[in-house]
Amino acid sequence: MVRHGGCEQAEDDHLSAPAGGTLEAVRLLVVEDEARLAAALQRGLQAEGFAVDVAATGPAGLDAARHGGYDAMVLDVMLPGLSGYELVRRLRAEQVWLPVLMLSAKDGEYDQADGLDCGADDYLTKPFSYVVLLARLRALLRRGAPERPTVLSLGDLRLDPARRRVTRADAEVALTAREYALLDYLIRRPGQVVSKTELLDHVWDASLETAPNAVEVYVGYLRRKIGRERLETVRGAGYRLTTP
Repeated sequence: MVRHGGCEQAEDDHLSAPAGGTLEAVRLLVVEDEARLAAALQRGLQAEGFAVDVAATGPAGLDAARHGGYDAMVLDVMLPGLSGYELVRRLRAEQVWLPVLMLSAKDGEYDQADGLDCGADDYLTKPFSYVVLLARLRALLRRGAPERPTVLSLGDLRLDPARRRVTRADAEVALTAREYALLDYLIRRPGQVVSKTELLDHVWDASLETAPNAVEVYVGYLRRKIGRERLETVRGAGYRLTTP
C-alpha cells in the first residue's frame, strides 16, 4: 500500500525543511517502514516542492517503483517483505533505471558497497543530515536515469557490479573495496575529467575524516593494477579514465 501526499504531521521535527529556495516539482517515492521517519521525510520534502508518496513495505515499494512514474526513490534497506537490496536488484534486472538514494543504519563500507553494487545510485547512512539528503537528491535528479549496462567496459577493462569482479584482458584484477569503488565511479564516466573533490564526495564517506591526499594515494594503487596509462592526471582539473 502506498500512502500519497498530505499525511498527518509526524511528532519529530528534526527533518523539517531548511528555509529559503524551492525545487522544481518532481515526484518522489519514499520506501521506509519506520512511520515517524517516513512522515517526517514526506513533510520536509513536500515543503521543498516535491510531490511525495510513501510505501511502508518492500513489495509495496517495488510495485510503486515499477508503475508509479517517479523521478527518484529514497529507499530504506531493512524493509518487511523484501529488503531494499533485493528491491533495487529486481528493478535493475527489469531495466527500470529509476534513480535510487538508499538509506540505512548499516554504515560499514561493505554495506555501502553492497547497496551500490545492487544498483543504487547513492547511499546515505542514518542518522543523516536533511541538508545532505536534499543535496544528494538534487544531484540524482540532475543526472537523471541513464540506462546502465550489466557489465561496464572500457577497452579490455571490464567491471561486473553484480559479481564485484574486475578483469583486464580477461585476467582477473584483485582490488580492495576502495579501489573498486574508485574504478566503478570512473568507468561510468569514460573519457570525462573527474575532479578530486567529486571523487571525495562520491567514493569516500562524507561523514568520516579523510586524509587530504587520499585520492592521490588510491589513484596510485589503482594505476598499478589496471595500468598507469589508463588513468590520466589532468593537471589542475582531476583524473580521466581512458583506453590506452
